[in-house]
Amino acid sequence: MIKKIIPLVIIAILIATFWLSGVSQHLNLDRLVENKDLLISFINDHFTVSIIGFGLLYATIVALSLPFASLMTLSGGFLFGLIWGGLIVSISATLGATIIFLIAKTSFGAFLREKAGKLYSRVEQDMNENAVSYLLFLRLVPLFPFFLVNILPALFNVKTRTYIITTFLGILPGTLVYVNVGRSLGEVENPSDLISSDIIIAIALLGVFAIIPVIYQKYRKRKNAAK
Repeated sequence: MIKKIIPLVIIAILIATFWLSGVSQHLNLDRLVENKDLLISFINDHFTVSIIGFGLLYATIVALSLPFASLMTLSGGFLFGLIWGGLIVSISATLGATIIFLIAKTSFGAFLREKAGKLYSRVEQDMNENAVSYLLFLRLVPLFPFFLVNILPALFNVKTRTYIITTFLGILPGTLVYVNVGRSLGEVENPSDLISSDIIIAIALLGVFAIIPVIYQKYRKRKNAAK
């Protein structure tokens, strides 16, 4: 049991260290825009190092569930453009989410599965049978906190490969939208002005489409059971 708690303790220590260090005071859009020329110059001279460094920072922020993922996504577009920015952010976010997923799966996720009753077993079975649709729905519909969706599948013992694939594909549409917004950060006062309701609705509809196979499958089961 102690071995399972150790990763959680490490995460708690890293989170506390981050906030106490004062680094959070420098993570904002104003600082990003102010240092644009310096950052772009460094990226041009050290492109590979910049990608790796930015990716590791992003993955760490996601793994620690720090509230700076949206800022980092905008920064990805601002510094690297749509293609490179979208690719780096999607891969890094998936990496960070997978780290916290694996920690949750092997620590308190395992404990909850051991203590859970029959209802949990039925929900877990349904989740595993329709994991792709459920996880895509949770990722695509912008109603659920990112950190919560990172942890929830671990409670139901979802396969790691399924989790990684659905995470990458599920966050990709929203990532590209925000990265594209980030490209124009230096030209607008409020980044939210560039995100239209039409785009948000379109992403939400993708999530609805992802859940349709589950609804259809349940309908068929009920129909067959009624015969």
